[in-house]
Amino acid sequence: MSSAGAQRLQGASSRGGGRQPRRIRVYDCRSGDKPSSSGPLLETSGLDFNHFLQILHEAMIPNFTLGLGSVFMKFAIHSHETFVLVTTDRKPLDLDRFAELQNGSTLYLLRRKDQALQLAMEEHITFTPHYDTLIRSGLHEYYASEGQKPLPYALAELIDNALWATAKNTGTRTIELRMLFDESLGKPAIVVLDNGCGMTLKQLNNWAVFRHSKFTRANSTCESQKDGYVRPDPVPRSLNSDISYFGVGGKQAVFYIGDSTRMISKPVGSPDVHELVLSKEDFERKERNKEDIYSGVIRNRKPGDSSHVNKDNERFLHALIAEESGKESFTAVVITGIGPQHITFLKQDFEMWTRELAHTYHYYIHGLNGNDMKSSFSNSDQLPKIDIQVTLLEKHPRSPRVMNLREVDNDMQTLYINAAADKFEFKATTGLDTGTVEGVIRYHPFLYDKETYPEDPYAVQEPCNEDDDSDESGIRHQARGKRPIFECFWNGRLIPYTTVSEFDWCAWPGTTSKIPEECYSRFSGVLFTDDKFQVSTNKLTFMDLEQRVRSKETIFTRVVNGKEQRITHKNMFFSWLKNCHEKLDKQVKFLGFKEIVKRDDVTSKKMQHPWATFSSIEWDGNIYKTGQLVKSQKTIPILHGTVVQFLLYGDHDKDVFATGGQVEVCLEPKALYNKNKIIPISKINRIVKEEAIKINIERDLNKLPHKLKVDWPDGNPWPENGVRPAGTPLGALKVEILTKNGVSIWTIPTLVHATVNKLSVKLSIKKTGLGNDEEVVSFVAQHTTKWHFFFRKMETLTDPGSYTLLLETMITESGATTFGDENLPSYELKFTITAGSAEGFEMDGVSSTLHVGVPFDIPLHLKDCYGNAILSVPSLLPVLKCSDLDLSYETVDSSGSKFIIKGVKARGKVLNYQQSKTYDLKVTLPGLKKDTQTFKVSVLPGNPHSIHVMTEENPITVENGTPVRLNVEIHDEVGNVTAHPRQIVHCQVQGLPPVKIDCSSTGAGQLVTKPINLNIIGGEPQKLKVQFSQKCMALVVRELKVIPSTRVSLIKLFSRDDENLVLRNNEKIEWLAGGTLGKLFYKLYDEAGRAVPLTDEIASMIKVNWTSPVNLKDLLQGKLPDIQVPTQVLEDRFYQVSYQDQSVSVSFTIKPRPDEPARLKATLLQNTVNLGKTLSGTINLELVDQHDNATKTLTSNCVNHMTVKAEGLDKSAVSFIWQESNRSVEVTGIRFLRGSPGIRELLFTCFSYMTAVIVKVTAGHPAQLKLVSGPKQPLQVKNDHSIPTPFIVQLSDKWGNPSPDKRVVVELTSSPPALKVMTAVISQPVDSEGKASFSVNSVCGPKGYYQLNFNGSFNNEPIPGPSVSLAVLPDPNKPVSLSVEYDSAARFPAGGTCPVFSVTVVSDEGSPMTTFNPAAVSMLLWEGVPSQNRPPPTATELRCSKPMENERRDCFHFTNKQIPERAGKYTIQFSLHIDETRSLLSNQITINVVANQPVKLGPDSQPPAPVVSCCMDIAHRTLVKNMTLTIMDSYGNPAGQDLGGKVVASIRSSSGDSNKPIPLFDGNIKRYPINLVQGKAHIASLSIKENSPGEDGSAYTLLFDAEVPMVPTPLAPFELTFHFYNDALNQQKMSELLEKKTELSAALAAHKGLFSGYSEFLEMLTVQYLSASDKVAELRGFLVRSNVNVAEPISIPDIDRLLKENTTEADRILRDPRRVCSIRDNFRGQQDVLGMVGHLAYVQDDAAARVISWHIRGDMDCVITRTTEAARRIYDNTQGRQQVMALDSMYVPPLNRGLPQMRNGRMLFEPPGNPVLARELLMSPQEGESCDIVFQNILKETILIDDLDSANNYRREVVQNKMPCPTILTRNGERVSAIGKFGGAQNKAPPIDTLTVFGAPLPQHYHSLIAQAELLCQCRTAVEKRDRAQKDRDDHLLTMNSLQTREKQQDMEKKEKRLEEIERQLMMKPMRPVKRGAEGAGEPLGIITKRAK
Repeated sequence: MSSAGAQRLQGASSRGGGRQPRRIRVYDCRSGDKPSSSGPLLETSGLDFNHFLQILHEAMIPNFTLGLGSVFMKFAIHSHETFVLVTTDRKPLDLDRFAELQNGSTLYLLRRKDQALQLAMEEHITFTPHYDTLIRSGLHEYYASEGQKPLPYALAELIDNALWATAKNTGTRTIELRMLFDESLGKPAIVVLDNGCGMTLKQLNNWAVFRHSKFTRANSTCESQKDGYVRPDPVPRSLNSDISYFGVGGKQAVFYIGDSTRMISKPVGSPDVHELVLSKEDFERKERNKEDIYSGVIRNRKPGDSSHVNKDNERFLHALIAEESGKESFTAVVITGIGPQHITFLKQDFEMWTRELAHTYHYYIHGLNGNDMKSSFSNSDQLPKIDIQVTLLEKHPRSPRVMNLREVDNDMQTLYINAAADKFEFKATTGLDTGTVEGVIRYHPFLYDKETYPEDPYAVQEPCNEDDDSDESGIRHQARGKRPIFECFWNGRLIPYTTVSEFDWCAWPGTTSKIPEECYSRFSGVLFTDDKFQVSTNKLTFMDLEQRVRSKETIFTRVVNGKEQRITHKNMFFSWLKNCHEKLDKQVKFLGFKEIVKRDDVTSKKMQHPWATFSSIEWDGNIYKTGQLVKSQKTIPILHGTVVQFLLYGDHDKDVFATGGQVEVCLEPKALYNKNKIIPISKINRIVKEEAIKINIERDLNKLPHKLKVDWPDGNPWPENGVRPAGTPLGALKVEILTKNGVSIWTIPTLVHATVNKLSVKLSIKKTGLGNDEEVVSFVAQHTTKWHFFFRKMETLTDPGSYTLLLETMITESGATTFGDENLPSYELKFTITAGSAEGFEMDGVSSTLHVGVPFDIPLHLKDCYGNAILSVPSLLPVLKCSDLDLSYETVDSSGSKFIIKGVKARGKVLNYQQSKTYDLKVTLPGLKKDTQTFKVSVLPGNPHSIHVMTEENPITVENGTPVRLNVEIHDEVGNVTAHPRQIVHCQVQGLPPVKIDCSSTGAGQLVTKPINLNIIGGEPQKLKVQFSQKCMALVVRELKVIPSTRVSLIKLFSRDDENLVLRNNEKIEWLAGGTLGKLFYKLYDEAGRAVPLTDEIASMIKVNWTSPVNLKDLLQGKLPDIQVPTQVLEDRFYQVSYQDQSVSVSFTIKPRPDEPARLKATLLQNTVNLGKTLSGTINLELVDQHDNATKTLTSNCVNHMTVKAEGLDKSAVSFIWQESNRSVEVTGIRFLRGSPGIRELLFTCFSYMTAVIVKVTAGHPAQLKLVSGPKQPLQVKNDHSIPTPFIVQLSDKWGNPSPDKRVVVELTSSPPALKVMTAVISQPVDSEGKASFSVNSVCGPKGYYQLNFNGSFNNEPIPGPSVSLAVLPDPNKPVSLSVEYDSAARFPAGGTCPVFSVTVVSDEGSPMTTFNPAAVSMLLWEGVPSQNRPPPTATELRCSKPMENERRDCFHFTNKQIPERAGKYTIQFSLHIDETRSLLSNQITINVVANQPVKLGPDSQPPAPVVSCCMDIAHRTLVKNMTLTIMDSYGNPAGQDLGGKVVASIRSSSGDSNKPIPLFDGNIKRYPINLVQGKAHIASLSIKENSPGEDGSAYTLLFDAEVPMVPTPLAPFELTFHFYNDALNQQKMSELLEKKTELSAALAAHKGLFSGYSEFLEMLTVQYLSASDKVAELRGFLVRSNVNVAEPISIPDIDRLLKENTTEADRILRDPRRVCSIRDNFRGQQDVLGMVGHLAYVQDDAAARVISWHIRGDMDCVITRTTEAARRIYDNTQGRQQVMALDSMYVPPLNRGLPQMRNGRMLFEPPGNPVLARELLMSPQEGESCDIVFQNILKETILIDDLDSANNYRREVVQNKMPCPTILTRNGERVSAIGKFGGAQNKAPPIDTLTVFGAPLPQHYHSLIAQAELLCQCRTAVEKRDRAQKDRDDHLLTMNSLQTREKQQDMEKKEKRLEEIERQLMMKPMRPVKRGAEGAGEPLGIITKRAK
C-alpha cells in the first residue's frame, strides 16, 4: 500500500511535466514533542483535495526537500485518528482552499484547530512588486517631499497604518511610538505598536508587496470576497481612519528611517504570531548569491516566544515579545539600522517633531471642533478615544521622555483655535459625486496694541531691523503676512505641503472695500476633504485640490449649526467680517487731520516721511485731544504731560483707523522737564483720572526749592558792602532751604520716581580781583534736624581785598547747582578786608647761594601783624653785616610798596663747591618793632677767570702706546676753584684727535687722550705740543715727550711635531666629533719683533677660552692645553689664545664631523595626546652616531621596514613619510582608541635599530557630566530653604574617564525658570580633578515639580549633563503677604472712628497664620498719598486690638482707631514684624479724610487783637482787613463748601455791661452783613466810624454770627476782642505793648513746651528702659527653665556664643542619617493633593514602622487628594496606573472608640503586651486632621502589641467578652488577622531594609534646640532694646543738664519777668479824663482772650 501511494504521488509529479509545479510543505504538529523546523515538501500538482488526504494516510511519501524521491517521510495517520489540516492562518483546509494553494504554501497537521505550536514554523513567501510600480512610479518623482525635515511625516505613514488597523476597535485605540536609544538594550530601534486587528499571514505577505494598494488587494487570487475594499460612509470632517491607502508609504517610511524592519502581528482570533523580517542586508546578499530577491520567510510562533532572537544587539526584542501574552490582537513594526542623523534629530528635536505629529492628527485626537481649551464642550465622545503616545528611552541616567499627543497644546491648530474670536464655516461642492470640501475660517482680532494671530513657535523669524520704527508708527506687520489662509486635511489627517492661499470671496476687494485691508490678514482656516481628491503616495501633497475648488463649477454655501444656508455666499462672508471688525477689533481712530510733516528724530531715513498729524484720537471708547493731560504706562520713568499732537505714518488726509501710532507729549511741569517726548499711543494710561495727573504735577512743583533763609545765631550780621579789618570773625551762619510754600526742605525729587536727591549748601568766599576770582574758603554743609545747614564761625579772613560770600544750594551726589535747567536758590554777600599797620619785614627773593664778586639784590617786604604787605617807609636805611666776608651795596629802592637793597657784593676766600660754608647775613632796619632779620647763605666761588694745569713737569713725559693723562682746574678772580655751566676745557695733542673735559660740575677734571702710537726709529724719543683752551679764557700751551714701548704685540701658535706648522689667525679646521687636538705651543713678540721671554707674570696673562684654569708650569714652557672637539656636529666651536685680556690674541674655529651610525632616534614635538585624538605635531626618526649626531644615512627604502607598537594604538592611522631634505622619516597619525589615561611607550623599529619614546595619554575630549554626589532622592525642599548637601558633578570623556579640563564651564539652571535658585556661583569651571561643586543656598518658587539641570560648555559647544528632579513644597511657616479686609465704602470723617481693619497673615501655602504675637502687627498711618512701598519715618503706629467674641480668630483686628483731625489724603499700611531684619508690608491703602459736621465760624489764621481809636485817620479806626471767615468743623477743617447764607458782624462789651456805650461801624450802623458763599465770607475792610461812641481804654468784642438756613444747629460765632481809645497816641502805645506781650507769650510757650517735652521724653525713656529690663529678666527665666545657662548680667557676646553652639548642634542632627520613605512623590504640591500615604506621617519606632508599613504596603504609594476631581485628574494623566483616593469620598468614622478592653469607661481585662492603636503611632507633620481621616480608613482599628503570645492572649480575652477583635500586629513583625489567622510567610514582615517604610521624625532634642534658639533670639533682641534704651536715657539726661539747656532756662525766667511788667502796665488806668462815653469809664483796661467755641 505504501508503494502504491508513493507511485501515485510520483505519477502526479510526472504528469505535471506540462503543468506548473505546486509543492506544499506540511508540518506534523500532532505530537506533544517539538516538530522538526522544516517539514517535507510535497508535490501536489494535478491532485485534488481528496487524493491529497488519501496520500497523507499512506505509510510513506516522498520528500522533495532533499530531492525528488530521495527520502520517504512517514506521517502514519491511523484510520481512527482525529486530525485537522490548516493553513498558517489557522483556516481549515477544504476543497476550495486546497485549490487556491500556491506553490510553496505551508500547512499544519494538528490534533485540533487551536493547538499551540511548540516550535516556531517558517513559511516561504514571495512579494514580487505589483505592476503598479511601473505605471505609477512617476507619482513619487513629481510629488516628492518638499520639507526640510520629512522624518515626522515618515513616522506619520506608520501611524496611518495603525489608525486604519484600529478603526474598528470598540474601546480605546492605542498607538505607541517607542524610540529605543538605550545602547545597553541593543542597537537603536523604533517600534510602532498598535492594538488594532492585526494582520493575517496573507495580509502580512501582501504588505510586503510594493504598490499593492487597498484597491488592488481585492483582485488578488488568494483573497476572499470580504477582503475587497469598501469605501467608508461619509462622516463629518472625513474622520474615517481610511488613510492606509497605496501600499507604498509604510515601506518607504521604514527604509527611509532605517535599513531593516521586523513586522510582528497577531490577527484577531488567531493563536499564532506572524513575524516577517525585511532588510537591506538580506536583499544585497540574495543579489550576490543570484537568489530570488523578492522572497522571504514568515515565522509563525506562539505569543511571547523569543527563542529565535539570538543576536546580542537585539536584546530589546525579548521585552517587546514578552508583552504579547494576553493580547487579543496587535501589530508591531520594529525598525533598526536607523541613520545617525535621524537619531540626533529625534533626540534633540523631540518637542518639535511630536508637535508636528500632533498637528497632523489634531482632529483625530481632539475631535470635530479640535482642541478648544476655552470651551467646556467636549466632542470626544463622538469618536473612539485615540491615544497616540511617544516614548523616547535613552541610556541611564537620562530619564525616559513620554509625550501623549493629546497633551500637546502648542501645535498650530491648537493655537489657531484658541486665538480665534469667531469662525465662519462653509462647504464647497465640486460637482456630481466628485468630492465635498468642508471649510472653516477663523478671525483673530486686533486688540489695543497687538495682533492676536498666533505665530509658529518653531518658525525662523526674520531679523529685526533696528532702524525700523514701524511698531511705534502705526504700521504693524500684517497678522498673517504672506502666509496662505487654509491648511488642508485629507480623510482627517494633515497634508503638510499643500495650502490654499484664499478664495475670491474672502480676498480683499481693493480700495473700494469699506473694511480695512488688514482685516483680511487676520484669517486662519482649514479645509477638510475626503479621498475623492488625489494625494501623492507619501501623503505630502494634494494633486488636484486647489485646481478643483477654484473651478467655476464649485459651489460654496455657508454652514450654520450644521445646516447649509442657500444665500449669496460672498455677501454673508462680508457681513460676518464686518461684524468681526466692528465688534472684535480694538483699533485706534485718528481724528482732525492737521498736516503732513517730516520727522528728523526717526533714525531710519525711510521712516522720516510722510507723517500725518491729528488733533485727537478715539481709542477704547475714549476721546484723547490736543492739550489734554495724559500719563504714560510701562515707561521708565512714568511721564505726565500735555498732548501736543498725534502722529501716524503714512500719506493720510482725513480721519482714519490704524492699529497704533504715536503721541507727542509736552512733559509737565515744564519748569522741571522743559521738553517734549514722543511715545507710542499704547503707552497712554487709559484708566488714570485727570485730577490725579494734576496732583502729581502740582506736587512736583511744590517740592522744588525756592529760596535760602540765612540767620546769624551769634547776633553779629555783616552788612552788604561792609568793610572789616583783617582777622574779623565771620559767622556763625544757619541756612534753611524753603519752597514756595515756605516749607523747609532738604531733598528734592529726581525725574525717576521712587528716588530723591539730597541737598547740601555750599559756602564759598571768593576774593575778587580784576577778572580773576580766588576762592579762599569753601565748605559744604549737610542737613541736620536741629540746625538745618549750619556753618561755624570763620576767623581766617586776614588777607586784604574785596570778597564775596556765596551760599549755593547743590545736589549732594552730583554737586550740581542747577535742576531742570533752573538754578537752585543762592545767597550773596559782598564785603572788603583791609590791612593793618607795619610791625616788621620779611626778606623775599634772596638766593641762599651767592657767588664771590657777583652782585645781587635783597628785596624786603613790610608787613602788619598778619603778614599783610603795606606801603614802604622811605626814611629807613638798612645795615648789612656778615662775618669773614666783605659786604657792600650800591643803593636802596623804596618807591611805592618796594624796599630793595641793590648791588650787594661779597668778596673773600671760600671753600669749593663740595665743602661750601654757611654764613649768617644780617639785615637791620632801625625803627621797626621787629627790626632785624638774619638768613643763611652759602657763598661759592665766582665766575671763571683762568685755566690752571696741575703739573710742574715740563716737558711732560709719556710712554709710546699709552694715553696722556692731564689734570686741569678753573679759577675765579680770587683764585677759588669755580664750577659753572658750559665750562668745557679743550686739549689738542699734536697728531692726535682733540679731547675735552667738562668742568661744569666740579671746576676741575682729567683729560685723557687716546694711546700715542708713534713710529719711533732707533729708540729716540719724540716731542709734541699740547694746547689747553676755553672759550672765555686765555690759551695755555705745554710740551710732551714720547718714549719707546716694550710691550707684547704678537702671539704665534705652533705644532710640537712640526715647528714650521703655524696655526694662522681666523683659520677654520675640520675634526672628528669628540676627538682631541693636542701638542700645541705658543711664542710672544714685542713691537720690534723680538721674542719676549716668558715669565710668571707674562704666563699668568695668557688665557685660552676652551679650558680654565690653565697649568702655569706648562704656560711657562710655552705649552697649551689639549682641545676636546665638541660631540655635536652642528656646534662650530671658536677657540682663542689671548694675552693681557685679549689686547693681543690669535683665534681659530673647529667644525666637528659625525661618526658612524649607532642607533635610531625618535624626536617628539608634543608628548601629550588626548584619548581618541591624534597626536599634534609629528615624530621624526633618524639614524645618529654615538654622540646623537644625525648621520643622514637613511634612504627612502627604509620606510618599508619601519614599525611601531604601543598599547591601544590605532595602527591603521599611522603613516611613515620620507623626508628627503634631512634624510629622515616623519611619523604621523599617532592615536589611541582604548584604555585608560596614563603613560604609553611607543616602540619604533627599523632593521636592527630600535628606539622607544614615552607619550602621556590624557582623558579624551570632554563629552559628558555625571552626578557623583548629591542629596538623596526623591528630593523635596521647602520654599526659600537650602539644600544642605552640595551637588558634585564629574566631567568625563565618552569612555567615562575623568577629564580635568579647566576650560569646561559647568552651569546650573532650573526648569521651568519659575524656580529661582540661589547659589554661590551659577557657573564655574571644573577643578583640577574635573569636578564642580554647587551648594544651593535657597530655592524659591511656586510649589510644584522642577528640575535642576547641570550643563557644561567647551568652546561654545554644549556638554550634556545630569538633571535632578525636586519638589518645592510651600512653607506653611513662612509669611508671604498681608491680606487686609475693611469696608471700602466707609466714610472717614475727621476725628471720627475708622472702620474695622482685619489683617490676615497669609503663609506660603496660602493658609492664614496665627502664630504671630499681636504685638508684631501694627497699623501705620501718615498724611499724603502713596509714593513708595515703605512708610515714611514720621508715620503714626497703631497697635492691634483684642478680638471680639464674634470676630474671626485667624486674623488681627484694628478697631476703634481714631481718624486724624486734619482733613486730606492719608495712607494706611499694615506691617508685620518678623524679626530684627525682616518685616512684611501690606499694600498701601489711600483714604480721604473729609471734614466732620460744621460747628463753628472761624478765620483762616487768627488775627491779632486790634486797638482802634475814633480819630479821623481810617487806619486807626480799622478793626479787621482782608480777613476770610470759614465754616469749620470742631477740628478747624473747612466744612461748608456747599453752604450759603450770610455773616453778620456786631460789637458788644467784653465785660457784659449793657450800659457801656458801644462803638458803631462806618455808616453809623450796629450790624454789618457779609455774604457767605460756599462756606466762606471775605471781609476786605471793617472799621468803626469817625467820632464813634465808646469808652476810652475799654475792651470790646467784635462778634461774627453765621446765618445758614441749611445747618440745623446754630454755628458758634467767631469773637475778636479789641481795645478802644479816644486818641491815636494812646492807641499807639497800647498797641506796642500788646505786640510785645504777644511776642513774649509765644516765646514763653515755646520754652515751656520744650522743657515739658524734655520731662515727658525722660519719663518715656525711663519706662522703656524698665520695661526692656523686665523683658530681659523674664526671658532669662525661660532660658534657665529650658536648661540654658546664661551668665548674669546677660551680654550680646554670650548670647551669640550660645546661639552658635545651639545652631551647630541642630545642624548636626539634621545631617545625621535617619529613616526616610523611599517612594518618589511626584504629585505632592499639585492642586488639591495631600501626597502619597508613605509621606503623610512619621513613625518613631523602627519596629513599629516596619510592621505597619508592611501591613499597608499596598497603600503606601496611594495618592491622597482632597477632591474626587483631583483624583480623577491623576488617574487620567497616568492612564489608570496610579492608585488614588479622595478625602471627600472617605467615610469619616465616629468618635474614637478606643481599645476593645475598654467598655463604658471601665477596663474589661488587664491587657498583656502594651497594646496601642497602630494609627496613634503615626505623626503627621501637616494637615493633621485630614491625615487622621486617611489612616482611620486605611488602618481602621488595627492594634500594635509586643509579641505573638501577647497578641493571641489579647485576642482570646476580647472574643470571650463577645466583641470582634481587629487585626493585631506585633513589634517583632507578626500579624494576627481579624479572623484569628497567623503564621506563614504572608503573615510575617520581611526585614526593614527590603521594605518601603514610613520615615522617622526628627528627635525631640532637635525641637528643644529650635525652641531654645528662638528664646535666645528673643533674648538678644530684648538685650539690644534694653541697652539702647539705657543709652538713649543717659544721653537725654546729659542734654537736660547741658550748659545750653541752663541758658535757655535763664532766658525763660527773664522773659517771664518782662511779661509780668508789661501786664502791669496794661492793667493801669488812664491818667487823663475821658473824652466821651457812659459810666464806668474808669475801669482798668483788659484784653479778653476768649476763643470762639
